[in-house]
Amino acid sequence: MSRIANAPVSLPAGVEVTLDGQLIKVKGAKGQLEWNIHELVAVNQEDSQLKVSANDDSKQAAALAGTTRALVSNMVTGVSDGFEKKLTVIGVGYRAQAQGQKLNLTLGFSHPVVYEVPEGVKVETPSTTEITVTGIDKQKVGQVAAEIRAYRKPEPYKGKGVRYLDEYVLRKQAKKK
Repeated sequence: MSRIANAPVSLPAGVEVTLDGQLIKVKGAKGQLEWNIHELVAVNQEDSQLKVSANDDSKQAAALAGTTRALVSNMVTGVSDGFEKKLTVIGVGYRAQAQGQKLNLTLGFSHPVVYEVPEGVKVETPSTTEITVTGIDKQKVGQVAAEIRAYRKPEPYKGKGVRYLDEYVLRKQAKKK
């Protein structure tokens, strides 16, 4: 069995979990998430802990148990604390500006890039070169950050583009004559 699945998920104060067959609903201060659990995995609630176990001894069930435990843990963390990804825009004239559910990016193209932010994710721009993506669903927050970064990935010669705050970009030396 997966060693990750052996560790129980502890529920902080204010987080409510409802198990309805294979549907799990997690409700907290920041919002509510729900997810359908695979048939090979069982989730049980004991006091203020969730325990994940495989229903049979197959390799797939063990792998799914570990994945399910990680996803349930992320759901609990999301509704209690939330998730955040920070991006920086580097380059002369490169800017970002959030307007409601739209993010306007000026990234050196002949046209401005307008990104529609999906429901459940919030994008803020504290300055014109910083983007903060927040939400309760870790997968959505990561996907939005990756899509914004994909518009202009950091290039290796000058380092211009959109990058994660803690990302290291290996710089190359320019061609010599």
